[in-house]
Amino acid sequence: MPLTADQDIADLLRTAKTIAMVGASDRPDRPSHGVMRFLLSRGYDVIPVNPQLAGQRIHDRPVLASLDEIRAPVDIVDIFRNSTAAGPVMDAAIAAGAKAVWTQLGVFNDEAVARAEAAGLKAVVNRCPAIEIPRLGL
Repeated sequence: MPLTADQDIADLLRTAKTIAMVGASDRPDRPSHGVMRFLLSRGYDVIPVNPQLAGQRIHDRPVLASLDEIRAPVDIVDIFRNSTAAGPVMDAAIAAGAKAVWTQLGVFNDEAVARAEAAGLKAVVNRCPAIEIPRLGL
């Protein structure tokens, strides 16, 4: 079951250091752009992942094409993709050895979440860390 208890979500956010943001955007009007800026301001190491923007920079961070290009341990894979596309991203998160997957508001993929959890990853579904961090007083 995905994490739903405030304490569990807070613990995940407190212990996380590196967040890979799949679907990061260089457009200031896109939610992922603002969420990435917020997470960076809170001290997280955010790695933007977007194959269409690979080699460019978002918030002065180099954009990678895929999760398998990341050479550091990833605590959370934050998924800014639609529900269908979230499945392959979760599979890539499993392969990359991430500790958790996080789907943004409106993103649901129960089968992929079940695969991630079966592989030992924690999951947070249909939430935004930029909302949860202030709400939880972190």
